[in-house]
Amino acid sequence: MSSRPKNSLLVELPLLVWLVLVWGALWGDFGLGNLLFGAVLALLVTWVLYLPPVQLSGRFNLLQFAVFAVTFVWQVAKASVDVMLVAILVGPRARSAVVSVDLRTRSDLLLTATGHTMALIPGSILVEVDRARSTLYFHALNVRTPEEAESFRRSARQVEAAWIRIMGTRAELAALRAERRGGGGTQAEQRDSAAISSPVTAGQQIVGGRRGDVPTGTARTPHTTRPTQTTRTTEEDRP
Repeated sequence: MSSRPKNSLLVELPLLVWLVLVWGALWGDFGLGNLLFGAVLALLVTWVLYLPPVQLSGRFNLLQFAVFAVTFVWQVAKASVDVMLVAILVGPRARSAVVSVDLRTRSDLLLTATGHTMALIPGSILVEVDRARSTLYFHALNVRTPEEAESFRRSARQVEAAWIRIMGTRAELAALRAERRGGGGTQAEQRDSAAISSPVTAGQQIVGGRRGDVPTGTARTPHTTRPTQTTRTTEEDRP
C-alpha cells in the first residue's frame, strides 16, 4: 500500500506557525509553554492524522502580510462603528441580503482565508461555500440595492487579492497583476498592495441621519438575480 503524499517541513512551516498562533489566540495565552504544546498539536494534525495535505504555494510575502494585518485591524474597528450606527440609526428597519462572490482562486487555503477574513470583519457572515465553483455566500448587513451588493463583492474580491499577494501561487499572482494591468477590477484592487477595505457597504449612507429601508430615489423592487452573481434579499428584519 502506497503512503499518502506529504508536504516537506519547509512548505508546511507557514501552516504550522498559523496553527500555533490560532491555538494561542483560542486560549488567550501566548506563553512559551502553551505555544510549544500548540506546536506539538499542529505537528500531530499535519503529519500524523490521516488528512489530505494542504497544498501551499511555497511563497509568503512578509511585507504584504504586514500591510494586510494593519489594514485588517483598522477595518475591523471601522466596521464595528458602522455596525453600531446601523443598529442605532436604522435598527429593525435594516434590510440585509445573501450575496454570492465568485473568487479567482481554486486553492482551498485561500478560499478559507478569504471567507474567514470577511467573517471576522463585522457586517457579514459566511453562510455557504461552493467549493466546486469557488464561490462564497455571505449574509451581508444593510445591503439594500444591487449596487451595494456589487460593492460588497468588490470588497470580498479585494480580500482574496490580498491573500493572493501574500501567499498565492506565482501563477495566481501573475494573473492578478495581468488583471490589474488590463484595467480589470476596482481601483482599490488595482493597487499592488494587500490593504483591504471594510465590507460594510451601506454604513456611510446612514451616518447623516435616519433613513428608510430604501435610499432616496431607489425603487422598492426586489434585487435581481443573475446566473453567476446571486443576491437574495431577506425581509425578516422588516417591522
